Amino acid sequence: MNAPELAEIAALVGDPARANILLALMDGRALTATELAYAARVSAPTTSGHLAKLTEAHLLTALKQGRNRFYRIATPRVAAMLEGIMAVAADAPPRYRPRSNADDAMRLARTCYDHLAGRLGVGIADALCQRGHLVLGDDAGEVTDSGMAFLAGLGIDLVKAQRRRRAFCRPCLDWTERRAHLGGSVGAAFAAHCFASGWVKRMKGTRAVAVTSVGHDRLRNILGLQI
Repeated sequence: MNAPELAEIAALVGDPARANILLALMDGRALTATELAYAARVSAPTTSGHLAKLTEAHLLTALKQGRNRFYRIATPRVAAMLEGIMAVAADAPPRYRPRSNADDAMRLARTCYDHLAGRLGVGIADALCQRGHLVLGDDAGEVTDSGMAFLAGLGIDLVKAQRRRRAFCRPCLDWTERRAHLGGSVGAAFAAHCFASGWVKRMKGTRAVAVTSVGHDRLRNILGLQI
C-alpha cells in the first residue's frame, strides 16, 4: 500500500458520521441504512452517500434480503483495524467527558466484531492461558492440545473454525484494558458459544453485553473467572 491509498482509507474512517457508522457495526451485526442513519446522526440521503463510499472501499459489504439492504463490516481485518485505531486513540491526550453507565458497561463486557472484549474478553483469554489451553504472543496465538480438548468438551467445533478464511487464533489489543483478548476464529467460536448458551446477552443500542447469572456461574466454574 502506498501513501495515497493509506490516506484514502484514513479519510474514510476519519469522517465523524462514517466513524459512527463503522462503530455501530462493530458488534458484528448487519444493519439497515435507516438504522445507520440514526447511529450516524445524519439524514438518510447523506447516509446513503457515506455507505456507498465505505462499500466501494471494501470497508463494508451490502447484503440484500427481500426488499431490504443490510450493511456489515466487510472482513475481520477491517474490524481489527478499527479496534487498533481505538487503542491508539485511547492513548491520545484525553478530552473531558463525564463518565457514564454506558462507558462502564462497555469496559466490563462488549463485542469486538464477532468476539468478546473488555474485562470479560481479557479475563477469558487470561484464564485460558493460565490453564495451558492457549498461548498468545504479540502477533499470533495457538490452541494447545489441552485447549482443543477443553473447547471440544464445551461443544465448540474448532474443526469448523479452522476452515474459516481468517486467522485461526490471534491476540486482539483491547482498547479499554490495554491488553489482549482472544480474536480470530477461536475467539469468534467462543463468543458464539457464550451467546448460544445464554452466558451473555446483547444490550439494546450498544456493543456492551451483559453476563447472565448462568454465565457468571459457568465462567466461574470452568475458568475461575469472576466478572
